[in-house]
Amino acid sequence: MDNFYKYLPVSKEDQQWGLHVLNAGCNIIGRNASYPSRDHPSHHYFNWNKGRTLDEYQIIYITQGTGTFQSASVKESKVKEGSVFVLFPNEWHRFKPDKSSGWNECWVGFKGTIADNIVINRFFHSNDALLDIGMNDEIMSLLLQIIEHAKKEKTGYQALISGIVLHLMGHIYSTLKGQNITELNHTELIINKARIILRANIEKIISVESLAEELNVSYSWFRRAFKEYTGIPPNQYHLQLKIEKAKLLLADPGETIKEIGFKLNFESPSHFSKLFKNKTGWSPEQFRTNANRQSFVADRD
Repeated sequence: MDNFYKYLPVSKEDQQWGLHVLNAGCNIIGRNASYPSRDHPSHHYFNWNKGRTLDEYQIIYITQGTGTFQSASVKESKVKEGSVFVLFPNEWHRFKPDKSSGWNECWVGFKGTIADNIVINRFFHSNDALLDIGMNDEIMSLLLQIIEHAKKEKTGYQALISGIVLHLMGHIYSTLKGQNITELNHTELIINKARIILRANIEKIISVESLAEELNVSYSWFRRAFKEYTGIPPNQYHLQLKIEKAKLLLADPGETIKEIGFKLNFESPSHFSKLFKNKTGWSPEQFRTNANRQSFVADRD
């Protein structure tokens, strides 16, 4: 996961849709780092002593590290790995990672009558702004999808990512309801954390042995447990994530196939082409041609 944030332009048409995204991003905050960083935009900057209020909703997911959260409706509380906090319009709040741990955060900011209606009907409430979701691969996946579409700003992307935000809210609500019925066991918690780490590092080379060490479990146990829960070994899971990311990149003619292969850390362009065809049945060239043809037909229609 690389540091990235983007503040998005919003048209009148976007607002009429009923839900529009204002910003999205991910940050890795290291130990003893200043927070927020000094390059944070002034209109969203704050410090711990004063806190801030925003004219928008934000969903912030902490996937690693610990810290503190407080709002006008929630007393100063501990934030742990797997926490989500929801910021509400015109609600004072403040939060920060612990100096000893730092944290990894992903977020999306949004507004609209659809979000207002969800809050009015108390599916989300400022009194419950800090939520213990746990390590949830689907939530991380949805946030990363929003960020990828925000990077490209293709025509109509606001309606697309607004739909993903609604999916995100629904998934968080569903997860919270499900927690009232059953608790995840220890093994499932470890596998969920592993999937989030793999998804956050799609473009990197990941050693399964080092991943097991990071999770404080043995390599043999981890590989066996991961396959039991997902149906495939962790290295193949990571490869599949790379292939899915490659599909998104190939659909955009802005990068060459060679550049995409190196960006995703394949050994060579030929190695990338071989694995891609093995997993999809198409060469990267064939996939790009077909994707561009379908895009052309859709635009013409």
